[in-house]
Amino acid sequence: MTPARTICLGFLSVILLGTLLLMLPIATQSGQWGAPIIALFTSTSAVCVTGLAVVDTGTYFSPWGQACILLLFQIGGLGYMTSMTVLVLLLGRRFRLKDKLAIQQALDQSGLGGVRQLLFSILLTTAIVELTGTFLLLPAFAADYGWSQGLWLALFHSVSAFNNAGFSLFKDSLMGYVGSPLVTGTISGLIIAGGIGYQVLIEVYLWCRDWVQRRTERTRFCLNTRVVVSTTLVLLILGTGGFWAIEINNAKTFGQLDWSSQILAAWFQSVTSRTAGFNSIDIGQMSTTALFICIALMFIGGSPGGTAGGIKTTTLRVLVRATRAILHGQQEIILYERQIPVILVYKAIAVFIGSLGAMIVATTLLSLTDPEFTFIQIWFEVVSAFATVGLSMGITAAISPLGKLVLICTMYTGRVGVLLLMSALVGDPKPTRTHYPEETFLVG
Repeated sequence: MTPARTICLGFLSVILLGTLLLMLPIATQSGQWGAPIIALFTSTSAVCVTGLAVVDTGTYFSPWGQACILLLFQIGGLGYMTSMTVLVLLLGRRFRLKDKLAIQQALDQSGLGGVRQLLFSILLTTAIVELTGTFLLLPAFAADYGWSQGLWLALFHSVSAFNNAGFSLFKDSLMGYVGSPLVTGTISGLIIAGGIGYQVLIEVYLWCRDWVQRRTERTRFCLNTRVVVSTTLVLLILGTGGFWAIEINNAKTFGQLDWSSQILAAWFQSVTSRTAGFNSIDIGQMSTTALFICIALMFIGGSPGGTAGGIKTTTLRVLVRATRAILHGQQEIILYERQIPVILVYKAIAVFIGSLGAMIVATTLLSLTDPEFTFIQIWFEVVSAFATVGLSMGITAAISPLGKLVLICTMYTGRVGVLLLMSALVGDPKPTRTHYPEETFLVG
């Protein structure tokens, strides 16, 4: 039982447990046993913080079922190992070395030191951000649904947004609040906070604390934070401008909105396309060009150490920088006056190739099980599932049972990670002392 297998089997166990809970009569509005495929798909989507749904969450599931879904994507957002570690600490048990290695791999840490402090910081950050989001959303939802229902809606959407789950209790997601700066602004902030990574949030907090206290020696941002923040800002700005420029004349999306709502909708679409799955416009009515931009943003995803999916912003930055180094004839890859290790470049290439390969396989299988859908619909659905985004062109419920199983496997693979899943299947690599002679060949 390697750390990779512990994480993969842990996620699988939570998915199966969630499936059983969502099948119970108490979990459905009708009071009858739920369909196994609906429960399995919903549980997988929740644990993998994806947001794809085959039924309307607000009307199909009872309040108890909705609470189960909230618990599932909270566990999925924190990660299986984080959640289990918290339980171990509450029970007063001690960490074994194997447990620490699994936590290190799950949190993508370079060392074993400070794991307990990091977990405490993650839990505290999660609680503060989610409660803040709940209180910010409460006035808008309470005005439309009353204080009791508004409180539940605010809590559900706040937790869903921070965990980048994309689940909504509204039939049209957030299309009813497309022009509301309070709702779309708060949801956007929660999505960015969850997708940017816990370590980045903690470093930003420490830097702000030092700045407020006017300390002469402030917290220095590590290379990971610099890369994540700068890449995220560039993607958000480019995405907002791209969506606005392309969809401004589309009467079915931005064309019917005033200019301020158009900018707000473009910003929200740029934020949510990379990881969350909420939508304030009809995705199925977007132009083909805008859909491809959306696919590109979904494929990139969020940042490591957070609740987002995709290949991650750091992977993109390493690949771009490596390409630039090749074009300039450089032997070293430099980022912010720091040399990037070669093994990190290998990992970025492996993540890119593995992710692309997994999506190609899923697209091929889905094309066989559901040939009635167009290529752009299937490709969009697969990328959304693998990158754990949750956006859809409206075909999720109409996909065949076999197609749903393909998406379930795709969501699971995207959540645990291609490299981690392959490591769990293959096992730990065996060291070798064999070295072969070097020889070159033509590439490109």
